[in-house]
Amino acid sequence: MTHVVTEQCIRCKYTDCVDVCPVDCFREGPNMLVIDPDECIDCAVCIPECPVNAIYAEEDVPSDQIAFIKLNAELAQAQGWKSITKRKPALPDAEEWKDKPGKIAELAR
Repeated sequence: MTHVVTEQCIRCKYTDCVDVCPVDCFREGPNMLVIDPDECIDCAVCIPECPVNAIYAEEDVPSDQIAFIKLNAELAQAQGWKSITKRKPALPDAEEWKDKPGKIAELAR
C-alpha cells in the first residue's frame, strides 16, 4: 500500500508533509504535490501534517478521488516533478483555494 495526495492539494501546495517524510517520497509539481508509490513506505506520518486533509492511505481514498491513485503514480514519474524534501511556503493564494471542491481542472502538469 501507499499514500495518495488528492484534489485538496491543488492550488494550495502546503509542504508541511515533506518535512516529516522519512523516505523523501513527495514530488513537487507547479501547483500540487504527489507521492511516489514506489518510494512510500506507508508510515502515515504525513497524514496529520497536511493542513487541508489531502493525504489518504490508498485504501481510504474517497470514492470521488480514486483517480488520484493513478495520477500520483503518473505524475511522480513525470519530467519536471522533482523530489521535495524541505518545507517551503504554500502558494500565494492557497488560503483562497484550500476549501474549494472540484479543483481537478486547475491541475497544472
